[in-house]
Amino acid sequence: MSDIPQRGVARSAQLARLPLGVAGRATMGLGKRLAGRSAEDVQAELAQRTAEQLFAVLGQLKGGAMKFGQALSVFEAALPEESAAPYRAALTKLQEAAPPMAAAVMHRVLDEQFGRSWRSRFTSFDDRPAAAASIGQVHRAVWADGREVAVKIQYPGAGPALMADFNQLSRFARLFGRISPGLDVKPLLAELKARVSEELDYTLEADSQRRFAEAYDGDPDIGVPQVVASAPRVVVSEWMDGTPLSTIIASGTQAERDAVGLRLALLHFSAPQRCGLLHADPHPGNFRLLPDGRLGVLDFGAVARLPNGTPEPLGRITRLVLEGNVAEVMKALHAENFIRTGVQIDAAKVLDYLRPILDPLAKPEFSFTRSWMQQQAQRIGDPRSEAARVGRMLNLPPEYLLLHRVTLGSIGVLCQLGATAPYRQIAEEWQPGFKA
Repeated sequence: MSDIPQRGVARSAQLARLPLGVAGRATMGLGKRLAGRSAEDVQAELAQRTAEQLFAVLGQLKGGAMKFGQALSVFEAALPEESAAPYRAALTKLQEAAPPMAAAVMHRVLDEQFGRSWRSRFTSFDDRPAAAASIGQVHRAVWADGREVAVKIQYPGAGPALMADFNQLSRFARLFGRISPGLDVKPLLAELKARVSEELDYTLEADSQRRFAEAYDGDPDIGVPQVVASAPRVVVSEWMDGTPLSTIIASGTQAERDAVGLRLALLHFSAPQRCGLLHADPHPGNFRLLPDGRLGVLDFGAVARLPNGTPEPLGRITRLVLEGNVAEVMKALHAENFIRTGVQIDAAKVLDYLRPILDPLAKPEFSFTRSWMQQQAQRIGDPRSEAARVGRMLNLPPEYLLLHRVTLGSIGVLCQLGATAPYRQIAEEWQPGFKA
């Protein structure tokens, strides 16, 4: 694999294979069912083969297609178990792996960014990528001063490929919606597309990482690797060993799950207050359980900039809902434009809609589970339900869109972990407006 496939026609053709492939497998399934196989067997095989093709194409394309697949992967816990099983392995592969670019292409990028003598900066450099993701890949190396480092190198052509992918993927939103019931895919695509320019600027990413590293320097729970050097398309950071979250999700002990879940929540709630930024790409491939028990945090290309911390109204509305203060909840929702002017909506039904979502903060300790998230997805996602009708009447102001997506993604990872921890205590300490 060289750089990202860039020609619009070629990339469109690869994406177009997805719905055609699904239709072909449905026809094949009908034939096998007529031949005597049970409907359950046919559906299981159909789901498995659909997942294999879907994520193989996304992984090959890298760029926006793979980034979208990674964003979807954190919602895997919302799928009913009978549907989730065939997809889980394919989703996990997307979180940390993609076909790498050729060594010659990678060397060319380093020549352009650090000069032709770039090797003099290192005492050793492994041409084999340690990880390959949506818009860049990581190589392990040793810096001139002896530090082990991770060298993140952007794929050539990543920018045009990202934009082309997002434009094409929007045409297939209904297909992807089958994987994540209840998730409105088009706003997710639009929000990801809006952040493309920031993620392509590795200088900006390095600056964000430096702010996180400074804020969590010496922290007993969160570890952020120091930036060693950076350029517009290359970031060199201290190497961070640890157990990937995908491994803990698959086979970790309950103690490991709880420890990671606690620290993920701590990162989510504390970062806006500590450094004015929120890590906005919460898929498992970006986190590690370090040998000393801390949560290692990677990839700062996607961040929400919150210079004044998490908005106070969110914490206040959460507290008011948990208190059952209907009048003040409605007043705050109108003030923040969560309910548009002129919209008539039953206050009690609004509370019925919001209250179950806030279960994790309603008592001192909460256990995130796949079944809990599946219940919430079904309750809100079924277009025939009262909750879905209420949800359609509520508004999500643009300034809250990214924060909303990141929060949902973080909850998805916690449910995959099956973690139990005192989340209310964390919110009381770090979320403005939550503690009375």
